[in-house]
Order: sequence, then structure tokens, then C-alpha cells
Amino acid sequence: MLKQVNLYYGWLIVIALFLSMSLGIGTRQGFGIFVDLWSSEWKTNVSSISLAASIGWLVNGLAAPILGYLSDRYGPKIILIFSAIIISISSILVASSFNVLTLSIYYGFLISFSTATGGPVGILLSKWFAKKRGLAMGAVMAGGSIGSLFFIPLLTFITLNFSWQLAWIIIGSFGLIVVVPLFIIVLKNDPSELSEYGINKEGEVNSNIEEEGPLWVDKWTKAYKSKPMWQLSLGYFVCGITTASISVHFIKWAISQNISPSEAALSFGVLSGVNGVSVFCSGYFSDKFERRHILGMVYFVRGIAFLCLLLLSGQGALWAFAIIGGMSWLATVPLTTALTSEIYGYKKLGSLVGFINMSHQIGGAASVILFGVVFDYYGNYDFGLWVGVISLIIASIASISIGEKKFSSRFYNKPINQTV
Repeated sequence: MLKQVNLYYGWLIVIALFLSMSLGIGTRQGFGIFVDLWSSEWKTNVSSISLAASIGWLVNGLAAPILGYLSDRYGPKIILIFSAIIISISSILVASSFNVLTLSIYYGFLISFSTATGGPVGILLSKWFAKKRGLAMGAVMAGGSIGSLFFIPLLTFITLNFSWQLAWIIIGSFGLIVVVPLFIIVLKNDPSELSEYGINKEGEVNSNIEEEGPLWVDKWTKAYKSKPMWQLSLGYFVCGITTASISVHFIKWAISQNISPSEAALSFGVLSGVNGVSVFCSGYFSDKFERRHILGMVYFVRGIAFLCLLLLSGQGALWAFAIIGGMSWLATVPLTTALTSEIYGYKKLGSLVGFINMSHQIGGAASVILFGVVFDYYGNYDFGLWVGVISLIIASIASISIGEKKFSSRFYNKPINQTV
């Protein structure tokens, strides 16, 4: 007889969210594949296509607090299911786009609004995991890296050999066939929904009941009266600047360096593969050391990657950025979410993560437009890249300066030198 596997149910939720991130982030990171193609087919410039992407980042940011609030009120499961349905259907609708306006409606509004699920995901994982919270969040965000690793080369191949319309239909079909049914079956708002079946001790689902901290809030507005919320928001604002600009303009940058779109897509796939390992490791080590130090290091490493695009040229710059940038790309997400939950608690976590995500997306929206205008005016992206380097240094300093041992529930009421 086969031995029964005693798997903590929370890891099944991690698997479902992993696949969802593969779809959502893979789709958003793959936008750059189509920028040059759309600008040629629709007879418009890079700035116009950038506008549609910028609208998407801005809408995503404004939607984040809304979906976070709804998750606080009604539970994250129902929000995540409906979001997955809208993302899938809207991705198929993108295939019918024929100008910047229709693209802005399908991608810039519908898809972007529905992918603002950082709050619901943060609530779900914070309730299911305590000691392994960073690891669980890192594993989920690794889905975004794997999604980019899989989807970007695949979508590039389909676009170049068939059509860009077919590429978007495949994205939407994956969501409807795989992600939506999995969410309906697997997701549970919290461990109490499985209490009648019994839960093993590995997940320590009751440990979060014992957690508390000096800044835990029952109203989200109170969080903004303390310094860590502004430090986290500033860092995530910079994260948005540097990830959005690259996801939209990276392939166009490569073309300007006489690099083929296929090689650029391959390098971004490598970046995503490296990041898949990096984001998992950052989550794992953040459970053992202070998260602020790892978060600050992530921003610093990304700054080095941006310097590579400025100081190197051609394929050297491309592959140096892919390797070094991959070490930092999505690693900020589990670290920022975990810090927010441990400094401010769970009652308004959806709203708080939503507002931090809003700062991320506002930075992203501004940078997408900036990079497009810079390219149309100068014929290169150098000015925008220098903005990225300087802002990443600021984000690194702000993150390292967070008073984690003073305010985080991981250290509150514990010896100051205790590692958890």
C-alpha cells in the first residue's frame, strides 16, 4: 500500500496561486513583445503604445486598494476567482484590438484592473502561513518568473510564426481552462474552513493568532501615521518605475541595439528563470534573517543591472542585465508583503497591500510614458535608465532603514537576537 502523504493544505493554495501568477505576471511582462509590432501595424509611434501600457499600470494601481478592501470585507477567495475570469476573457478580447483605444480598454482597463490582486494574495498567505510566510510568498511569486520564462518565448514564437492575435487567445484559454477551475476547487479563505478535517502542525496556522505588534492597526489610515509605511511605499514606487519600464520597452531597447526580438525574448526568459530561483531564495532567507536587509540588497542589485544597460552595449549589456537583473526582479514582492503583514497586522492587510501596490503601479505608469517619450526624442533610453539607477539607490537606503526589529511581530515580545 502507498504511504499517505501528510501535506499541509496551505501548500495546495500556494500551487494554485503559483499558476495564477504565471498567467497574470507572464501576461504583463510579455507586453513588450508587441510594442514594435503594434506601432508598425497601427501606424503609430512608441509613445502611443506606451500610453496604453501606462494606462494599464495606472488602472492596476488604483484598483489595488479597491480589491484589497473587498478582500478584507468579503474574503480573498471570491475576489481572486472573479479576477481570474475577467483576466482570461479580456486576454481573448485583446486579440480583437485594432488601435490604441481598443487596446487601452481591453488591456489598459479590464486586464489591468483584475490583476491588482496583491492584497487578496497577501491576506490568503498570511492567514495560512506563519513561520514559513516568506517561503510561501516567495514560492507564489516564483510563479510570475516561471510564467515569464514560459510565456514570453512562447508568445514570441507564436507571434512571429502565426499571429499576435493567436498569442493572446492562448493566454486567455490557459486561464479559463486551468486557473479558474483550480481556484474554485482549491482556494479557502482561512484554515478554519478545513477545521473539520484536521490540520497538521507544520503550517502552524494558529500561530498568527498569537502574533501582535506595536503598530498593528484596525484602520488602514493609522498605518500612514508611521514611518515604515512610507518607506515600504517609496521602495515599491521605485520597484514600479524599474520593472514597468523594462517590461514594456526592453525588446524595443534590444532592437535599437541591433539585437533581434527573438534573442531579446530569450534573454528575458533567462532573466525570469534566474528570478524564479532568486525570489524563492529571498523568501526562504527572509524567514531566517531580517527582511529589510534582503529587500535593500534586492534594490541595490537591480541598480547594478540598470548600470549594465548604460555602461555596456549590444549583447554584452543584454545578457549582463538578464543575469544580474534576474537576481532581483520579483523578489521585492514577497518581502514587501510579508513586512507589511508583520508590521501592521491582518485586519486591514488587503487595503494596506493595495495602497502599497498602488504606489508601485503609479511609478510604473509614469516610467512607461517617460521611457517612450525619451526614446522618441533622443532615439535611445539612456536618460530613463539613469533615472532608474538613482531611484534604486534611494529605495535601497529606505528599505534598509526600516525599523523591523522595533515594529515587526516577528521580533515583538521576543529576544532581540532571536532568529525566526
